[in-house]
Amino acid sequence: MELQGLNGTTLAYIGDALYSLQIREYLVEKGLQRPNDLQKESVKYVSAVAQAKFLQAMLEQGLLTTEEQAIVKRGRNTNIHSRAKNADMITYRFSTGFEALWGYLYLSKQRERIDELLKFVLAQEV
Repeated sequence: MELQGLNGTTLAYIGDALYSLQIREYLVEKGLQRPNDLQKESVKYVSAVAQAKFLQAMLEQGLLTTEEQAIVKRGRNTNIHSRAKNADMITYRFSTGFEALWGYLYLSKQRERIDELLKFVLAQEV
């Protein structure tokens, strides 16, 4: 698959699915079982606001390579026709960049890098 040809929206689509699943798995492993509790906790990680915050922290701490920053930018600058219910457009664009990064890393089979970044996310205060 030629990843350079994929637009930011497509990368974000894949990244959103993977990241959401990883967070759900993490919460179940933590011992949460009730659907209401799982939903309430997952929002702390998967909301547009949370994803934008995690991405900002990664950028501020210099965790992303030049290539990863370019993918984030591609996702952030993609033509978005929708908007998150609880986020402004800038926040939503950053969260789309976050998801695009996850999608790119997954499709390029960089599982160890995803694990590194997920550990960083899970270490952040939510």
